[in-house]
Amino acid sequence: MESSNSSATQRRARAVKILGRIASGLSVLMYVSYIAQISNNLAGNYGSPIQPFVAMVNCIFWTAYGFLETPRDTPIIVANIPGIILGCIAFLTALH
Repeated sequence: MESSNSSATQRRARAVKILGRIASGLSVLMYVSYIAQISNNLAGNYGSPIQPFVAMVNCIFWTAYGFLETPRDTPIIVANIPGIILGCIAFLTALH
């Protein structure tokens, strides 16, 4: 019986690790989508600065959480750093 629990625990841990990697990749793609808004902002077609600002603040908090978590939560950190950078750029370029 214990071997079955150990096997189930290992499968669950592997599934959670895979889920974390997929979620991190999708988060990075979500923030990369700011590049189009940044390009439009620089061309004079300004978007709203509110959403990228809120996203940037959210990413700052999640990144801090990832660093403070024991052990460090690398997928959360990796997923949110692009949001800080690109959210900040999108916010600043939307100000006119």
